Amino acid sequence: MKLLSLVSVATIVTLAGCSAGGMKSVDENTNPMVGGAPMYASKNIIENAVNSKDHTTLVAAVKAGGLVDTLQGPGPFTVFAPTNAAFDKLPEGAVANLLKPENKADLAKVLACHVVKADALSGAIKTMIDDDKGKHPVPTIGGCTLMATYMGDKIMLEDENGRVAHVTIADVKQSNGVIHVVDGVLLPKQ
Repeated sequence: MKLLSLVSVATIVTLAGCSAGGMKSVDENTNPMVGGAPMYASKNIIENAVNSKDHTTLVAAVKAGGLVDTLQGPGPFTVFAPTNAAFDKLPEGAVANLLKPENKADLAKVLACHVVKADALSGAIKTMIDDDKGKHPVPTIGGCTLMATYMGDKIMLEDENGRVAHVTIADVKQSNGVIHVVDGVLLPKQ
């Protein structure tokens, strides 16, 4: 069965902890811990991501999809980084299927739908949403367009299939951009 068929039945559900905790933000000089590890603004996206115990699936996928060099590059990039729990919400076998060498192009497309060629902190994203009267289109390097909205302090991203991911940790500054941790996997249009 093709990966995209498997993924089309996936329903991304809000993590229970997100509604209680909301989005965490940082001040100008401090990054939040992610996956139990400190995140250093002086390191690039890959150098920080490999230390997060909550992003081992994403790191494996970035390696298998051939995007390590891109995300170590100068950027700037905004990465909406799905947690291991977000990948676990996909249909059984979908992640293993994506990681197969013959599915590298599909994997790269899925991952690229989480990357924007810009350095967009949460305040800037909210301003763009306000300027667009409540919904802001976010074009990704993978050719997907995500719709950004927010309620209170929580930013939500909807993919072209109607799946919604919530930013659970915002504004993790990197030397080549910013990471926003999300609780869902965003997928290309099917």
